[in-house]
Amino acid sequence: MESRKDTQIMDKDRESKNERAAGPKLSRRKFLAICAGAVVLAGGGWAFSRTQLADRLASHALGAAQGKPVLSYLRQVIATDNAHARTIMWQSDVKWQDAVVEYRLKGAKDIAASPAERETFTDDGVTVELYTARLADLEAGEAYEYRIKADGQCDDWHALQTDDGGAFSALIFPDSQSNDYTDWKHLAQGAAARNEGADFFINMGDLVDNGEDHRQWDAWFDAVAGIIDRIPVAPLMGNHETYNEDWKVREPVAYLHEFALPANGSEEFAGRYYSFDYGPAHFIVLDTQTDEAADFHQGLLETQQAWFREDVRKTDKKWKIVLMHKDPLQYRIANRPERQEGFSDEGRAWMPLFDEAGIDIVFSAHLHTYRNRGHIKNFERDASGPLYILTGVAGNVRYPGLWVDHALDKTVAPQPETDNYLTLCVKDAGVEIACFLPDGTEIDRETLQK
Repeated sequence: MESRKDTQIMDKDRESKNERAAGPKLSRRKFLAICAGAVVLAGGGWAFSRTQLADRLASHALGAAQGKPVLSYLRQVIATDNAHARTIMWQSDVKWQDAVVEYRLKGAKDIAASPAERETFTDDGVTVELYTARLADLEAGEAYEYRIKADGQCDDWHALQTDDGGAFSALIFPDSQSNDYTDWKHLAQGAAARNEGADFFINMGDLVDNGEDHRQWDAWFDAVAGIIDRIPVAPLMGNHETYNEDWKVREPVAYLHEFALPANGSEEFAGRYYSFDYGPAHFIVLDTQTDEAADFHQGLLETQQAWFREDVRKTDKKWKIVLMHKDPLQYRIANRPERQEGFSDEGRAWMPLFDEAGIDIVFSAHLHTYRNRGHIKNFERDASGPLYILTGVAGNVRYPGLWVDHALDKTVAPQPETDNYLTLCVKDAGVEIACFLPDGTEIDRETLQK
């Protein structure tokens, strides 16, 4: 399929730029030995610094000394109904039998508790103790606080705000895959600091460069520390989540475990696609990895399209927004005259359904370039169709000069391209989308009203 070809072209372009920098893959034994020696870790073409490792070990030591449960990567995950529910997850080296999430209205004395389920999974030779608690009796529009309690020890309180059904704002981060996650951390932390009122954040797929490499997942979570524990994440699966360390396609084991996502009614495709409500908007998150899944699952596209139609039919929200990793447009490629612009396999499969369903906005990613295409319907410019935004890149994997501008491009990020993020502000009367460079410089803004 064309999407697989795009990925191969992008990876080849990237390899030509990074082949001198990429180091050999470390064995598990050597990796542990290096950790013990507290030196810089390098492998798979990216770096994890001893400073990050030292900070994490120091945090664990301090927590233990203060009588707090030792845990890592505490996070909120988006729920189907964010006015009344939220999912809390974390990891630990400890097998707790009685771990719970305690929660209360901010400053209140009465404390409720929800038990956490413990799940053990092994990937990349590393076994993870993963804990998940689902809070389902929250009041809409209220400021809560929560903490982890295990073996009689309590963590600090963390903020949790429920949806009030009205206006909200969200951060949108394109592909964060990196060969050094420093830029991703800088972008995410800077965007969060400039948008302290954001209610949740979206990561548009290809969160990591290699879905099996546990060190990259560690780096991704480290980068959003202090953000993901206080506002929920709405993640998408990208094609890079499906790669093993030999760069062969596999089941996205880590991704499917690391995020307990809303149910979609399918046991076989659980966690791959889902929907959720926030304020006056209904979000539909698609799995565009049908090509990658073909070796393991049949019928992903057809099953998902049937689910999509039913999901849209049931919502009464004013705004309907689609999030998809692979882009629906196809671009010409520099120095490849045989490659024609048009629409990708994903575009041909999904855009007629978006027209039929009255979708308002389609956000996509994968190509690591920001493009505002305006409104498209029936595969041509039409003000009555959905607004299509290709969100750009949030990591440091870039393809300068690779794509030739498409006839439907309305706004293109300044070249040579760097990383960027978006803000999404939704009110009942209108939607405003803005795109920013890492320093907060605005490069595009779009509004919708109906």
